[in-house]
Amino acid sequence: MSSFLTNHGVVVALVCAGCAVIYGLATTRALLALSPGNERMQSISRAVQEGARAYLNRQYTTIALVGVALFVALIFIQNIAVACGFAIGGILSGSAGYIGMNVSVRANARVAEAARGGVSPALSVAFKGGAITGLLVAGLALFGLAGYYGLLTAVFNDSQKTAVDALIGLGFGGSLISVFARLGGGIFTKAADVGADIVGKIEAGIPEDDPRNPAVIADNVGDNVGDCAGMAADLFETYAVTAVAVMLLGVLTFHEATKVVMYPLILGGVAVVASIIGTFAVRSRSGNVERALYQGLILSGVLAAAAFAPVTYWLMKGLTFSQVGNVVNPPSWGKFYLCALIGIGVTALLFRITDYYTSTRFSPVKKTAKASVTGHATNIIQGFGSGLQATALPALVLVLGIFGAWKLAGGGTTGIYGVGVAVMGQLSLTGLIVALDAFGPITDNAGGIAEMAELPEEVRNVTDPLDAVGNTTKAVTKGYAIGSAVLAAVVLFAGFRQELADKTHHTLESLVFSINEPQVLIGLLLGGLMVCLFASLSIEAVGRAGGAVVEEVRRQFREHPGIMEGTEEPDYATCVDIVTKTAQREMILPSLLPIGLPVIVGLIDQKALGGLLIGVIVVGFFFAVLMTAGGGAWDNAKKLIEDGAFGGKGSEAHAASVTGDTVGDPFKDTAGPAINPMIKVANIVAILIIPLIT
Repeated sequence: MSSFLTNHGVVVALVCAGCAVIYGLATTRALLALSPGNERMQSISRAVQEGARAYLNRQYTTIALVGVALFVALIFIQNIAVACGFAIGGILSGSAGYIGMNVSVRANARVAEAARGGVSPALSVAFKGGAITGLLVAGLALFGLAGYYGLLTAVFNDSQKTAVDALIGLGFGGSLISVFARLGGGIFTKAADVGADIVGKIEAGIPEDDPRNPAVIADNVGDNVGDCAGMAADLFETYAVTAVAVMLLGVLTFHEATKVVMYPLILGGVAVVASIIGTFAVRSRSGNVERALYQGLILSGVLAAAAFAPVTYWLMKGLTFSQVGNVVNPPSWGKFYLCALIGIGVTALLFRITDYYTSTRFSPVKKTAKASVTGHATNIIQGFGSGLQATALPALVLVLGIFGAWKLAGGGTTGIYGVGVAVMGQLSLTGLIVALDAFGPITDNAGGIAEMAELPEEVRNVTDPLDAVGNTTKAVTKGYAIGSAVLAAVVLFAGFRQELADKTHHTLESLVFSINEPQVLIGLLLGGLMVCLFASLSIEAVGRAGGAVVEEVRRQFREHPGIMEGTEEPDYATCVDIVTKTAQREMILPSLLPIGLPVIVGLIDQKALGGLLIGVIVVGFFFAVLMTAGGGAWDNAKKLIEDGAFGGKGSEAHAASVTGDTVGDPFKDTAGPAINPMIKVANIVAILIIPLIT
């Protein structure tokens, strides 16, 4: 079996990836065969579809212009193989997000219609809609990696090292789509949400999804382009760049290059199959939606963990070091297997911690809701404090995970390889993680359609609990994305250091980035600066776009009083157009920051570039957790009050909680999530520009 996987590992990975794509196509067909409801429901759903499609078409056009310039630059900086890999990564990442978005905006009305039959059928439809996106992300990422590697080695006879170098371009292609999708989609969704809340909830006193609000369609569109397409691109990129980094470290560390290249591909393949099986365990007979979703995730994790053992035994047994003079034997295969289990364990802990800080069941959200009773300022203070506190436990989990994997794998360079294996274990759950994230906007839109189409009360009694769970799953998947981004960046930084040592003819041990070197300290400060500036630009963009939506909604209410009376239809398209144009314009500068600044710093000093990467990883992690957890606490504190706590809807506490939620929106859905790809983009750009700076 060992020789079979070594010689035919690419085929095995491609077959597993093909299973994910087939699952996506078959499930899409079954989903679209369901009833989309009455004409009013279909009309609302079509408006969301048209808005989402128009936005993504414009976004991908903008990205394509930037992509063409980078494609040409990579030909001269690297070679045509890296440039083609870049194009493949961008196309596949964009395809995963685009297809997933198209499915989710069609699933919303079908979930609302299925809710007439109760929680179980509505849950099934909503989860299947998300699972299509999730399995396509994992499947297409694996298909691109295995397929392009196989093409380069089998057809063009490239060495393993040359082929893996070309795959770095594929990872960069996914990274480019990711940072634009996260940032542009985040600006869109939160600008629409902020505008709808300020004028609708606070000023006009109408419900969240009231059809009289001109921004309500833009808000529903934003849920899909921000959370669904954005998360898909984010985790596609993490999956791709981590696998490439592990492959790169493997061929630089061990003699058995083919085995260590196949290892992450086979792990990804068996994990995809485990995820497909896990989707069939998501069902609820008791009405406990959260339990139903997590039992599928748990089953997938257990199956993946079981499958990793024989794969690791067959491929990682008896490895030898490639470094001359290294007489210490590499770790046993069992220790590499334990590293993979650490990755799965880190995922479970990050889920629980993020759930604690963002769920209505626990103290942090309850404290934020209670603080709303005494006013807007105390709500903001408590929510921000909860966000700061929420960084501690995830940091400790990552510290222990990195240390454990590093020690198990023998420390040094091999230890970093063990960290990479742990990240691959963590990413084994990518398919179902994205499914849980996409579940959120689907159920949110379903509730909106039920409200706007004036469906019976019992339908809202089904969609509201689904939406509440969707908010929690969106929050916990962001925690997972942050953790995986940081661990992936650690591995990418190790790859940068090894490549730099190789090109400058230094020994790896002599290439250190010490804080007592002024260049490194300068780089550290610049890395922290880049995170702060990136977050600032992102939040300000939401403020400007949200302000434009507020002015438009106020204008419509002022000039067309029949809207509030229900005798005149609001102009939804204008609000969609405003946030579309603004998001496209505003996303360009911050998106180019993690590409341009590493190039400038690297051309000036290599040590400063290394310091910048370290600064980005450390500061970026804390900012990302602070923003996503704090924003989640503000959001769910508002929902807790809307469910009747501390005075309920219409109370002073409710008004204060809406303010907190409005502040938290760009935190948790724009700047915070966009920091994840920013961290990885900076690191992968550093690897790609090594020929320029050496």
